[in-house]
Amino acid sequence: MILDARGLVVQYAGLQARALDGVDLALRPGELVAVVGPNGSGKTSLLRAVLGLVPLAAGQVAISGRPLAQWSRSDLAQTAALVPQREDTPFSWTVDEMVGFGRYARLGALSSFGQADREAIDRALSRCDVTTLRARRLETLSGGEWQRVRVARALAQEPRLLALDEPTASLDLGHEMALFELIRSLVAEGMAGLVITHHLSLAGRFADRLLLLDRGKVVAEGSPETALTPELIEAVFQWPVAAIGLPDGGREIVPLRSGEGRRGYS
Repeated sequence: MILDARGLVVQYAGLQARALDGVDLALRPGELVAVVGPNGSGKTSLLRAVLGLVPLAAGQVAISGRPLAQWSRSDLAQTAALVPQREDTPFSWTVDEMVGFGRYARLGALSSFGQADREAIDRALSRCDVTTLRARRLETLSGGEWQRVRVARALAQEPRLLALDEPTASLDLGHEMALFELIRSLVAEGMAGLVITHHLSLAGRFADRLLLLDRGKVVAEGSPETALTPELIEAVFQWPVAAIGLPDGGREIVPLRSGEGRRGYS
């Protein structure tokens, strides 16, 4: 087990409602888990909690069987890599420089790259199909290119767990699919993947297992077929939907117009 979180409670100062209220989450190598739910349901709080970025009011987290409190930040960065939802780049870095920053999780900020580091950077660039962009400045990249570069930086850390917060935000359909295909292929090679997403159909198509949150609590957990039923989605999101089963076992969620029935959908 790469990640084992139990009974997580997060309470932000000044707010009465808990951001997380007794949430469990387990994740194995070679598994992709998607966390879905409406705005304010606790998705990002859960990701930050399991990586030790927000304090817990209750509960416990273990990474690779070791309590989170026993990990130093540098050691944890060699096991888990985060692609955050938002990121500012005040300097005009090149793609090669940005991906290289992922190596400092293993080297320290003042160290120089050796052959193994350059090879890890080259692998990350190639894996994310951005090798031809390595000399480009970040401000010249499209949204899809920038997202692939950020994933490449995370891969340069050589993590066992890859966590992504809303990785397809602001991407068009083609770039959304390409990014999830990349994540899926990384998981197939043995990495554990944890994705926070508002995109129910992408989660239903690519994830092995889903966690559906509402107001800080787990409403459903399981396969796409189990966790993405129309009844559950309508109760949580307060909007009518239809669910279409796909040949590969995935699930497509179709929002309906107000008052529209599910007739015609399988």
